[in-house]
Amino acid sequence: MNVIEINNLTKMYGKARGIEDVSFNVKEGEIFGFIGPNGAGKSTTIRTLLSLIYPTRGSATIFGKDIITAAPEIKKEIGYLPSEVFYYDNMKVMDLLKYSASFYKKDCTKRIKELAEIMELDLTKKIDDLSLGNKKKVGIVQGLLHEPKLIILDEPTSGLDPLMQQKFFELLEKENKKGATILFSSHILSEVQRLCDRVAIIKDGRIVTVEKISTLKENTYKKFKIETSTAINKELFYIEGVNQLQQDGHIISFLFRGNLNSIMKKIAEIEIANLWVEEPDLEEIFMHYYEKEE
Repeated sequence: MNVIEINNLTKMYGKARGIEDVSFNVKEGEIFGFIGPNGAGKSTTIRTLLSLIYPTRGSATIFGKDIITAAPEIKKEIGYLPSEVFYYDNMKVMDLLKYSASFYKKDCTKRIKELAEIMELDLTKKIDDLSLGNKKKVGIVQGLLHEPKLIILDEPTSGLDPLMQQKFFELLEKENKKGATILFSSHILSEVQRLCDRVAIIKDGRIVTVEKISTLKENTYKKFKIETSTAINKELFYIEGVNQLQQDGHIISFLFRGNLNSIMKKIAEIEIANLWVEEPDLEEIFMHYYEKEE
């Protein structure tokens, strides 16, 4: 079953582009990555999904319900962390979180304390006295305190130090094991690579591809680095399937997609001093998708 279904969702700001014909689905129990550089349309898609802004055209459903007509009902089951969090400065953290919990008509005190302990958040402090990272932690606790079925995170790690990011990822994995579906937006590919099952790549407001992380990484590309004994012309590797071909003296590197035998035949023609074949990281695959689009 799909928890989120998005069909040709489009949001224009006058003549300026927000997002155009965005379509993808998120399955129940999945951690789904939504990646693209800043300004690609990730936040616009999420805000439209949450009916914080309305689409110009297209439609979407969450839990099978229309995002516009069933918005109040849907929101009860969603935990949302925006990319930037703003709060009433003179409130204490605990008071703010209890105020948030009051919207869900259940006592979340125990849960708030558990989450605050995991995230090392001092509940007695005033919001005004918190650093950017600690304000982000308040947002995380606020998004998870009612044990939502769907967690939507927009650039959630900005402001968190690496140790806290690690704890946060462990917390998300735990929530996911308990049954929560997660939509995770980021421009940091290593995060998505670590957490997600599938990923949608967005560029200039349009979806470039939706793929399984495993497919992106394993079945598609290999990263070659060849050190030669003698000078070599990189034009030897001007063949189908080779991308991002670079030469630095006696070292040639590229990404390859296709039949490995064809590339091995080319390599066999030269005097090799050393050869490395690796799985590329998403960063490199990502660049390839962008270049392909252009």
